[in-house]
Amino acid sequence: MPRAKTGVVRRRKHKAILKLAKGFYGLRSKSVRKARETLFSGAMRSYNDRRKRKGDMRRLWIVRINAAARQHGLSYSVFMHGLKKAGIELDRKILADIAVRQPEAFAELVSKARAGAA
Repeated sequence: MPRAKTGVVRRRKHKAILKLAKGFYGLRSKSVRKARETLFSGAMRSYNDRRKRKGDMRRLWIVRINAAARQHGLSYSVFMHGLKKAGIELDRKILADIAVRQPEAFAELVSKARAGAA
């Protein structure tokens, strides 16, 4: 039986890797090994950062709610506590959106939170 080498298959895999690495700097786009290492680390970072983005967004919402609540003389924690006591169950994403797009509606929420906290 003749010896089977991996020439065609390996070349095809290498070409696919180098195609994905197009635009990378230096050997990262020329050398298959460096390109594969870069692609793997990039894939790992993008996977992790997709999860990290959730926390980043939550942090942004909290900053926006805090800024809007302080304009009405309440801190974030007092505002959120008042909403919970008043029985208003809006998540931070919606609250941040209301704070930015509908300040008059947010002012009503602040007054209800004040009444709930007292």
